[in-house]
Amino acid sequence: MAFAPLLRGIGFGAVGFLLGSGLGAIVRVTMGLDPWSAEALVVVGYIFGLVGWLLGVGVWGTWAREWFGLAARRGEAQGWRRYLRFSTDHKVIGVQYLVTFLVVMLLGGVLAVLMRAELMAPGKTIMTLNTYNNAMSLHGILMVAVAVAAIIGGLGNFLVPLLIGAEDVAFPRLNALSFWVIPPVAVLLLLTPLMGGFDSGWTAYPPLSVINAQGQTLYLLAFITFGFSSILGGLNFIATVIAMRAPGMTWSRLPIFVWSIFAASLISLTATQFVAFALLSVLLDRVAGTSFYDATQGGNALLYEHLFWFYSHPAVYIMILPAFGVALEVLAHFSRKPLFAYKWVVGAFMAVVGLSFLVWAHHLFTSGMSDFLHLPFMVTTELISIPTGIVFLSSLGTIWLGRLWLTTPMLFALGFLFNFLIGGITGIFLADVPTDLHLQDTYFVVAHFHYTIVGGEVFALLAGVYYWFPKLTGRMYSERLGKLHFWWVLLAYNVTFIPMFWAGLHGMNRRVADYSPELGGINLFISIAAFVLAASFLLMLVNLARAWVRGPAAGANPWKARTLEWQTSSPPPAENFPAEPQVVGAPYDYGVPGSRHAVVAAKGASEGEEKRDGDAAPRNQED
Repeated sequence: MAFAPLLRGIGFGAVGFLLGSGLGAIVRVTMGLDPWSAEALVVVGYIFGLVGWLLGVGVWGTWAREWFGLAARRGEAQGWRRYLRFSTDHKVIGVQYLVTFLVVMLLGGVLAVLMRAELMAPGKTIMTLNTYNNAMSLHGILMVAVAVAAIIGGLGNFLVPLLIGAEDVAFPRLNALSFWVIPPVAVLLLLTPLMGGFDSGWTAYPPLSVINAQGQTLYLLAFITFGFSSILGGLNFIATVIAMRAPGMTWSRLPIFVWSIFAASLISLTATQFVAFALLSVLLDRVAGTSFYDATQGGNALLYEHLFWFYSHPAVYIMILPAFGVALEVLAHFSRKPLFAYKWVVGAFMAVVGLSFLVWAHHLFTSGMSDFLHLPFMVTTELISIPTGIVFLSSLGTIWLGRLWLTTPMLFALGFLFNFLIGGITGIFLADVPTDLHLQDTYFVVAHFHYTIVGGEVFALLAGVYYWFPKLTGRMYSERLGKLHFWWVLLAYNVTFIPMFWAGLHGMNRRVADYSPELGGINLFISIAAFVLAASFLLMLVNLARAWVRGPAAGANPWKARTLEWQTSSPPPAENFPAEPQVVGAPYDYGVPGSRHAVVAAKGASEGEEKRDGDAAPRNQED
């Protein structure tokens, strides 16, 4: 039965939750406490329920049985059923991540549409103030989860082993585990309205996050669980890139997308535990009577902000570094040129990793932190623009005098450059103390953040989805509909968010459902544009869904690209390659006579017979 693992996971999870809640109640009785504290029982029950879910969905059969000397289940399900199971195939896990987070992105988009409907006119329209705050908070965390995990979890899982010539990631079962803790995260967040919601925003600042509705507890559990997945994923990618590269795949021959995943994974592994402690301490304040953030008992709410942003600003680069990698990958292949300043870009990625831990406090310029900290954090925030600027200049150098092939993924990569430029320039105003004091908590920040993450990271995600869709599915989509989607989303996006800079400069506060009547006209305009933007994604869904079901066969290498993922069938076989690839050159040496990236032996080939990488452009696009 196709759904048996899911049903078993739900059943085991329910049993685990009841068992954990019961044990929690017993412990509270022995401590002389009220045994029926809902939040405390939910916390303990969730821990046991999460373990039950994981055991039921596949951890027991494929992994945990070995801990007790029993034989583990071997073999993979075939067809669509494998996507509903605890698969250890990195390609299946990548698709699971992608589909999951595309669905989450659509749910977050629906909430954004509801928020813009409320903001079409000043005063109360379709929501109460509290309902708006809950919708805004849920929208924020859903979209942040998409930005953190869609590229690194989806495209990263599917592609990194292929790009480095490996059969799989270093720890396949750990990889599967990192995905299967995600569905409970989504369930917890979607259940928050049943427990009063949470109106703290995705940042969950205390003291509000300590004293508000019980839905906040579900949010905290969800975020901590998501962080656990991020840590496991980061560890796995680092080990994979270090230890699993094919012969000849030196560090200087790694595709730039692999470098971007490696850099982002370093941040995931090292920074996530800080936000986990911040969230855990809020949870303990709520359910265990601690006082980390209660000023009347010696606590300090500012401590939370430092802990939270010590992770959450580096997390911006967990989002954007893989986006850089996707954009550069696409730009190089469709410009038919070597990637400009490859080694400088790699150095810039590593510089971003280091500097990302030194800029967090620019989020706290208006928090009341010590004034003497303003200048050093302003300087470090400005410094990080240097390596990001190098990456941007590499993009321009790559397309300069290139023979551009303006496919759908290439258009989205170019759109990424345009949008990210606006996000980067406007970020300067928020990095400098004098201007940040005036712009903090206005719609200027909303516009800047969305230009960086949506205009940047999501555009890169779409470029990657369109670029690698033939490899994932073996099918080609409609280029005409793909290009129509690009122009629709690019124009609607900019028409939606550029006016938000103006609204912020004129005093419109973010995270608030009401505003001054004189801003009614601009908000009506923004809302109508946002509805048009949201509709553009329906076109993408129709195009890709139709292509997946009955699109024309893509072939192994429809883009005539050089990197290793295009030197195997579409979609790739279980073992990725018929024989271990031999890497003999750089991945982007288009136009370099006699250059090759890799030698891949064809299945059943005689000695000396091999499969060439695609170093030529399609007809009318020759080097």
